[in-house]
Amino acid sequence: MDVAGQFAELYGYEAQGVWSAPGRVNLIGEYTDFNEGFVMPLALPHTAVAAVARRTDGVLRLHSADIDAPVAELRVDELTPLSKYGQGGWAAYPAGVVWALRDAGHAVSGGADIHLASTVPTGAGLSSSAALEVVTALALNDLYELGLDAPRLAVLAQRAENAFVGVPCGVMDQMASACATEGHALHLDCRDLSIRQVPFDLAAQGLQLLVVDTRVKHELGDGAYAERRAGCEEGARILGVSHLRDVEYAQLPAALAKLTDEKIRRYVRHIVSDDHRVEQVIGLLDAGEVRAIGPVLTEGHASLRDDLRISCEELDLVVSTANAAGAIGARMTGGGFGGSAIVLVDEVDAAPVTKSILEAFTSAGFTAPRVFPAVPSAGARRLA
Repeated sequence: MDVAGQFAELYGYEAQGVWSAPGRVNLIGEYTDFNEGFVMPLALPHTAVAAVARRTDGVLRLHSADIDAPVAELRVDELTPLSKYGQGGWAAYPAGVVWALRDAGHAVSGGADIHLASTVPTGAGLSSSAALEVVTALALNDLYELGLDAPRLAVLAQRAENAFVGVPCGVMDQMASACATEGHALHLDCRDLSIRQVPFDLAAQGLQLLVVDTRVKHELGDGAYAERRAGCEEGARILGVSHLRDVEYAQLPAALAKLTDEKIRRYVRHIVSDDHRVEQVIGLLDAGEVRAIGPVLTEGHASLRDDLRISCEELDLVVSTANAAGAIGARMTGGGFGGSAIVLVDEVDAAPVTKSILEAFTSAGFTAPRVFPAVPSAGARRLA
């Protein structure tokens, strides 16, 4: 992607730099981030790339190579949450970052010209929106010399999505995009934002982690995500804790006995057990037992399907078909209601497992999924 050349052609002068931020896939720990729990994402090689230059007149111009639309021209001092550029549309994400930086007291009022291009599949649960936010935040941090570190940029990017766009997401996606390192999974404590880079060298173990994009599009802003978040918060209130992270796994049966609402009981069971699964996976990886995480992934899918109820026919088909074809483990990943699943396989089984999944989709009359290996990649960085 020659985003610098496209920038010059579009705006008539040279960009001051080019930045990149990746999408992510989450290995384990789903919907646990906004419960101040634990997650374990890894960055993908798929990225959003931005060519950017500062302005001095308070104008923000935004353009995407991936969208058939003219340059969006806004004024920094007129950016308003949940307005025209705060509800829907790709431009809400970079615009929201500018608003969040300014709202936090950072000097970005001069504006910017931004041209973006992305290889992160949209609607696939791979955090294409977080990649747009983080790459914008990093570019403006550099150009305006704000001096913010990667976790702080991630938090501001999350605020853009929460308050400006109106999606009540947790901080995992932005932290993964901003802070991941090549060859590692990111163990993130969503309470204090402490991170640990966990070596995740699949090739050395003769393994592959496949991403299966079902091509079923989902929108987290449609209320289903918010409803589950509200249910988790209600469960925490009933149990007398600030967040469900405070319910220990050993206490789960006693906690569930206090909940009379069946739906809230399911949500609580998923969150507490998924936090426990993150701890299980960490222990196995630290012990060098990478293959042993497979059954934990599959168990996690059952919880997402039956307790959180965010799966769909296509995702369930990926998991059941992959496991029947010899996969070590599989689960849906991301916000659900479509999107992607991950499949852990021996390298020698990657092709036959993929073939089985494609054949199962054909037999079911579903659109063929996109399948590719998830290679743990670098987080956001300046390219030029």
